[in-house]
Amino acid sequence: MNSGLLSLLQDSPALLGTVALILGLLVGSFLNVVIYRLPIMLERQWREQAQSSDGETAAAKPAPKFNLIEPRSCCPACKSPIRAYQNIPVLSFLLLRGRCAHCKAPISWRYPAVEALTGALSALAALHFGATASGALAMVVTWFLIALTFIDLDTQLLPDSLTLPLLWIALLASATFPLHGRLNLPVDPVSAILGAVAGYLSLWSFYQLFRALTGKEGMGYGDFKLLAALCALLGYKMLLPIILFAALSGALIGIGLIVARRRGRSVPIPFGPFLAIAGYLAMLWGPQWVDAYLGLYGRR
Repeated sequence: MNSGLLSLLQDSPALLGTVALILGLLVGSFLNVVIYRLPIMLERQWREQAQSSDGETAAAKPAPKFNLIEPRSCCPACKSPIRAYQNIPVLSFLLLRGRCAHCKAPISWRYPAVEALTGALSALAALHFGATASGALAMVVTWFLIALTFIDLDTQLLPDSLTLPLLWIALLASATFPLHGRLNLPVDPVSAILGAVAGYLSLWSFYQLFRALTGKEGMGYGDFKLLAALCALLGYKMLLPIILFAALSGALIGIGLIVARRRGRSVPIPFGPFLAIAGYLAMLWGPQWVDAYLGLYGRR
């Protein structure tokens, strides 16, 4: 980044927040594509692998390309391509009044919601850490967590193609970024490695114990990898706060859904979104929480 622009962003929180908000809105538009297409891409890949292992031959006509770039985004109802001016984050949804420009079919509210959420959380992360390497890292982590949250809500999957890169980003950042004092992002390499191991093994151990006692699988391996990535980013000291906050928020929301009769007691609730929420909050305020908690024991 140009040193003059970096200096300007460091001296003007309002400008930094605005830039981060706009960037987050644009990234949020792409995250909508990731959230929708990545599970479909994985399903097709698994189907092809299953057919290959069964010795089935592929169809003579190759399947059309389907990835994060192709085909172009289109209306699910009429298949009309979405033009660039119809794809401006949030604004296009408002101008089109939530309907397709061609067939007037309703557009899901979740598209602008994801864009707005990504913009807001990106701006908050940037303002918290400032125009620093830690701030850029926090924004990237935020984008991963948003994509993982909505994919898990839709499919109860946390794809390796997102959790593992997030883990590697955290580990590499710990080895290459200079520490930023009280910002604590990323942590030192030893804390990152210990955090990754502790994060994975803690949920893996709970999974094995729960399965031994009940015969059921309480969570998936994607949860282990996500917690490993978060603890690699924030260090092993954040393991307990992340787990406790995720469990507490999950229990409260789960009870609320049962009371509202929107979900039966036997219907599983994905744990990934609660890990993502806890990880984001710990990334911003985790050290302060720990200090405040430990400070209680220093008072008389």
